[in-house]
Amino acid sequence: MIIATAGHVDHGKTTLVRALTGVDTDRLPEEKKRGLTIDLGFAYHEIDGGIVMGFVDVPGHERFVKNMLAGVATIDFALLVVAADDGVMPQTEEHLAILGLLGISHGAVAITKIDRVDGARVDAVAEEVEILLDGTPLAGSPRFPVSGELGTGMAALQEHLENTARGHRDRAAEGHFRLAIDRAFNVPGAGLVVTGAVFSGRVRPGDHLILAAQDKDQPIEARVRGLRALDREADVGQAGQRCAINIAGAEVNLGQVSRGDWLLGPAIHAPVQKFDARVSVLANEARPLSHWTPVHLHLGAADVTGRIAVLGERRIGPGESALAQLVLDAPIVALFGDRFILRDQSAQRTMAGGMVIDLYPPRRGRARADRLAMLSAMDTADPSQALAAMTAAPNSGIDLNQFIQTRNLAGAEAAALRQLDGLVVLATDSGDLAVSESQWSGLEQMILAALDAWHRKQPEAVGPNDHALRNALDTPPRPALLAASIGHMVSRNTVVRDGISLRLPGHSPQPSDSDLALWKQVSLILEEGGIRPPRVREVAEELKMDPKQLDAFLKRCARQGRLMAVAPNRYFPPAAVRELADVVETLCAETATDGFTAAMFKNQTGIGRNVAIEVLEFFDGAGLTRREGNTRHLRRPAAEIFGES
Repeated sequence: MIIATAGHVDHGKTTLVRALTGVDTDRLPEEKKRGLTIDLGFAYHEIDGGIVMGFVDVPGHERFVKNMLAGVATIDFALLVVAADDGVMPQTEEHLAILGLLGISHGAVAITKIDRVDGARVDAVAEEVEILLDGTPLAGSPRFPVSGELGTGMAALQEHLENTARGHRDRAAEGHFRLAIDRAFNVPGAGLVVTGAVFSGRVRPGDHLILAAQDKDQPIEARVRGLRALDREADVGQAGQRCAINIAGAEVNLGQVSRGDWLLGPAIHAPVQKFDARVSVLANEARPLSHWTPVHLHLGAADVTGRIAVLGERRIGPGESALAQLVLDAPIVALFGDRFILRDQSAQRTMAGGMVIDLYPPRRGRARADRLAMLSAMDTADPSQALAAMTAAPNSGIDLNQFIQTRNLAGAEAAALRQLDGLVVLATDSGDLAVSESQWSGLEQMILAALDAWHRKQPEAVGPNDHALRNALDTPPRPALLAASIGHMVSRNTVVRDGISLRLPGHSPQPSDSDLALWKQVSLILEEGGIRPPRVREVAEELKMDPKQLDAFLKRCARQGRLMAVAPNRYFPPAAVRELADVVETLCAETATDGFTAAMFKNQTGIGRNVAIEVLEFFDGAGLTRREGNTRHLRRPAAEIFGES
């Protein structure tokens, strides 16, 4: 069981821990010199049965609240310390507020320095503390008048803590490993050691983890060489413990690590600079928390500046909670359910706190009604219930991989989600989308109806390609969901992919005998042209046909999916179009965010300037590319528009 002290400066927290454990947690020379706790201190006390109580002694001075926050991020029990001579002081109130915002509901109160006052004063402070705790998660916590210097009353406090530790249940060590780093140092002969609280999962020597540093663009690969859990050599460390982990790696060194970094499993390394959350403002705040207020965000051991965007209403009143988005100045590692604290711009006052809900908010429409409904659905602790609520809300398919990652689900837990009743999982190139059965039924019927209408209107054609089908839908879903739906229907044979076209299984286009005979001649000519097929007039001259009659025939072939009308005077075989689309994808991958020009495309394909421009304009209209000035960027994968190669 991890216990953290809390309370005002010079109220005897360090003395109390020393009396309980025999360990002086003031380790820094400056702390010894000034008699003032500046940074976190740690002590451990083993009782019967191998049960260990770990103490985190936090600083009480207002200048070091951020250090206090790093120590209480994930604790089991709070020991609020109030000196009998001073009574409740500003940092007593602030520390208590922080504990409440972090959801710490188990604790006790030590009324210290009772040797300096009379009994009446002790009773008065006890009453003052009772009033202070009323309405907080720690209301009703037992109070213990003690003197850490003389030992008075310490036996009762010790007995209470030990009995609580015996009844404490270890946290479930589910999910991937996460440790919030609060210290790092070199040990001669061993190398780099990082310490911190384990938020989730288990770790063993030999495990390969990610060192996620706040000021580094790329994660650092690290291997666990050894570890200590609760200050003892261990073969495994797990959620709810404090661990010291000896790590090694090609780029691992002390200069790469700082407080606020994370050591975690690769599967959950996904730093973000904005996330949606539910934020609660302290009741004693003088003013509402307004939209776009600058804040210091404390999560784990990290301290990151940013701004709060209030969703819905433009402010959150004192004592109220609301949905909000945190927009940060630097990336942070977070997961669903993580608790955080918000302090003011100057880092002098705790204003609010909250819980992370969504790490992948949309780029636009963060305060739209449907988005707020989705956040409310997400704001559910049980993953199965949350996913069911999310798929029931208006959505464009729930990214199942993102959901599993942000909930830190692994193994059987992740697999079980895919088997939920009432859920349909659609595969995409970038992961899986989850929709409700009712939503899937609507999507399926809409696609089938559109194909049926297409076949009745154009019986001689094979069917539309993906892009044409999307345009034929009254309310088309977003491209990724449509592509996944089509893929799912093709895999179940409710829709057939015929070249680049889509058709119903019972549909069979019936071109005339004369069209079939002409097609044999035309297809040979166009295929010989490769990615630069001849123009309609050139084909007509070779076949000694009227260009208008040939153009009408080529239009029929395009409706049948045999050809694609790239320009009014030029038709391409589907294979040639896909080959050119592959060139576009390659150029976009090579130029990254800069985009590519028509000249680059012409040089890469060798098809000539005019044809290159015709092809690129066709790709713009088909939704493959997006033109910005003289450059183009990829909008959607070629496979979504033209089918597989």
